[in-house]
Amino acid sequence: MKDSAQKRATVYFEPHLHHALRLKAAETDRSISELVNDAVKAALLEDATDIEAFDVREKESDCAFEDVVKDLKRRGKI
Repeated sequence: MKDSAQKRATVYFEPHLHHALRLKAAETDRSISELVNDAVKAALLEDATDIEAFDVREKESDCAFEDVVKDLKRRGKI
């Protein structure tokens, strides 16, 4: 993971999390930095997916909860 564009940051972990990270790094033959970078990328990808879903849903029409419940009752679903 030798990339000249990488940035250094100080991150403070709770002791039990740091211990788990050290063990996982040793077990998987990866560095703590690699594990943390992958976790952050996964979290950001999830955020991007959520944002896309919100953008799609934004175009949907709004309906009041009360109207939905009444419609379900009218159609015999509840």
